Amino acid sequence: MKMDENASPEKPGMLGGKTILVTGAGEGIGKAVSLEYARQGATVILLGKTKRNLEGVYDEIKDSGYPEPAILVVDLSEPRSDAFKTIGAAIASEFGSLDGIVHNAAELGMLTPLEMYDGDLWDQVFQVNVKAPLQIHQQCLGLMRESVYASIIFTTDESGRKPKGYWGAYGISKAAVLHMGKMMAIEYANTSIRVNVVDPGPCRTGLRLMTHPGMPMKSYVPPEAITGIYTRLMTDEVQAHNGEVFFAQEWINPELDDRTESDLAALAH
Repeated sequence: MKMDENASPEKPGMLGGKTILVTGAGEGIGKAVSLEYARQGATVILLGKTKRNLEGVYDEIKDSGYPEPAILVVDLSEPRSDAFKTIGAAIASEFGSLDGIVHNAAELGMLTPLEMYDGDLWDQVFQVNVKAPLQIHQQCLGLMRESVYASIIFTTDESGRKPKGYWGAYGISKAAVLHMGKMMAIEYANTSIRVNVVDPGPCRTGLRLMTHPGMPMKSYVPPEAITGIYTRLMTDEVQAHNGEVFFAQEWINPELDDRTESDLAALAH
């Protein structure tokens, strides 16, 4: 789904005063979205499991002169840890409210036939991809209700929109995420909370390298070039959109797309 293609481009500061939680913020799409939100004036809560990566994003934001972010080091695969159980309390203590959540963190698991899938790994993938977003939502719902309007973005995948063999728990979990986002949108339709789903499409990320190791990574769009739709869904414009699926590759910023014609040709083949 596309929004108004004639809408004016984003201006720096359009997210000023907002506090937004981004999971999986240490690298890839989560990092790119966090940096763009900060550039647009938001205070970003960087959640991830690798402290070093989060500190790197924190430093980039600070060095750029954007609002100081916060770091939450949490392994979403460990729901019984103190860090996991206190996500909502930590945000409430530090900020008092929350204007948005981007559920971006994901666990790939294995690309293998379902008959061979390991049960423990299956549980871990579903914990990170499906159960953790629900648990975070439950912890943070009270904070989001304090916002004039709030936006929740779930992240799906092509393998979750249409069945693809061998994508196992990842594909099925992304289908569940898509369904959960739409269900949540119905439940909050009469509130100030809006819930939408974004399919980033193939991007130049570590996850893509794992799933397509034989492909030239330069042929994929860099994640910073697809952040436009994520930003729009955190603005007032989101009020007109609820329970919809957006395709980030329809919103590529050509100024940030560094691919050459030869790169694109390689992807076509």
